Amino acid sequence: MNTELSTQVKVVLNKLNLSGHRAYIVGGAIRNIIMGLPVHDWDIATDASPETVSEVFSGFRVVETGIKHGTVTVIIDRAPIEITTFRAEKGYSDHRRPDEVLFVNDLTRDLSRRDFTCNAIAYNPDEGITDPFNGLSDINNKIIRCVGNSTERFEEDALRILRALRFSSVLNFDICIETSKAIHKYYGLLKFISVERIYAELRKLVCGDRAAKVLDEYSDVFFFLMPELEAMKGCEQNHIRHIYDVWGHTLKAVDSVRPVPELRLAMLFHDCGKPCVKSTDEKGIDHFYSHSEKSKELASDILYRFKASNSERNHICTLVEKHGFEPDIISRKTYRKYIGSYGPEIVKELFEVREADFRAQNPVFIESEIKRNEAGLETLNLILGEEPCFSLKDLKINGNDLLSLGISPTHLLGSVLNRLLEEVMDGRIKNNKADLLKRAEDIYYGNSKTE
Repeated sequence: MNTELSTQVKVVLNKLNLSGHRAYIVGGAIRNIIMGLPVHDWDIATDASPETVSEVFSGFRVVETGIKHGTVTVIIDRAPIEITTFRAEKGYSDHRRPDEVLFVNDLTRDLSRRDFTCNAIAYNPDEGITDPFNGLSDINNKIIRCVGNSTERFEEDALRILRALRFSSVLNFDICIETSKAIHKYYGLLKFISVERIYAELRKLVCGDRAAKVLDEYSDVFFFLMPELEAMKGCEQNHIRHIYDVWGHTLKAVDSVRPVPELRLAMLFHDCGKPCVKSTDEKGIDHFYSHSEKSKELASDILYRFKASNSERNHICTLVEKHGFEPDIISRKTYRKYIGSYGPEIVKELFEVREADFRAQNPVFIESEIKRNEAGLETLNLILGEEPCFSLKDLKINGNDLLSLGISPTHLLGSVLNRLLEEVMDGRIKNNKADLLKRAEDIYYGNSKTE
């Protein structure tokens, strides 16, 4: 095991040891070191009380982040290190936090309150690994297993249900049978967890290598959290373009796009409106007219309920609503409107979303759809290489220029600017000040005569 520790962590361990206390690195940091993964957060467990920890690190900035529960954060060279006193916990009436915390002097008892065996390992340079629950074995075998009784662990903190699924997705671990059964039985406890916490876990989970597998195997959990998605499962698509039901297609699409939360969530939601609009013609062919709009509506409801930020909700919903665009057919003007409305990065993401969509359909059509994407991207790149004019701010004139022509500051002034933008985006007029001013006069005085 590579136990290269950060300088800040070494300082913490040394100072606590020199003060006569035991201190260990615990949790995800040790798991990641064992797996050869980067460590983002360092957590230290110690037999020193929170007050003692504050005294030991009096020369540093100390933040009493959770002193009631035994945790203080020490800032060393701008790096925050959480230090928590060994503790036991009693009562979990809200299925999230302990009703009572007891400080103890026993490392094993402290580790026994943790969620999964892979996170219940401790290490310090003098003693090496402390592994009372066989976490090393489970890491080597890629197993997620609750410490002790799974039911008790989930009743203590229901968020652990989603953490188990997230770890399975991101770490590429299987969930042991006992823990899996408890998840399927007790996922209803997630109603006690804040939607913000749930959404934070979901964003990470969908970016894992096994996201689709976890979403499918534990679909009951996700349909409980997002009932809008349940109708996709078993919704057949009798159409030459499709070989999966809507849920199967969705899972394949999730796996087929880059592991970025907005992209993965867009693929999770992109067809959720299909069951609502499904129709079958006289030949038995299924159709899903206007499903993009319905999917956007449902996705917006889900994201609003999860309290996603407005910008993220709009981002994802745009990708959902526009996922069916035809890249080789839409006009340069439409591309410019897209860029003006959503920005070039989101327009580029639409190609990724579209590719993930057709890669989850009948593979017979993949080659032709790739060519369509390539043609659309070529047009987009040509437009982006030109002098940009995608919104009013890109025009070479503004309202003050129109006022200098004697154009009255009425609603017509804004109409003239919008008309100029439209004509520039259509390629009917160049975006230079002289041409725009001349055209503005023509538009204004022509409009004035009809008022």
